[in-house]
Amino acid sequence: MLEHFFPCPYCLAEISILIDPSLPSQHYIEDCEVCCNPIDIRIELEENEITSFVAKSIEQ
Repeated sequence: MLEHFFPCPYCLAEISILIDPSLPSQHYIEDCEVCCNPIDIRIELEENEITSFVAKSIEQ
């Protein structure tokens, strides 16, 4: 598992998530652990490295 930190697009709190590197393309909704708003997360990986990471509000 890879740990990745990013700011919540709503409250800007630093969020930590664990990413499974065995899945090269991932897309899911995760609630912020601080403000509880839903975050649209898209991740691309190559050779166990994050090549693209996008975390945005579902309202955008």
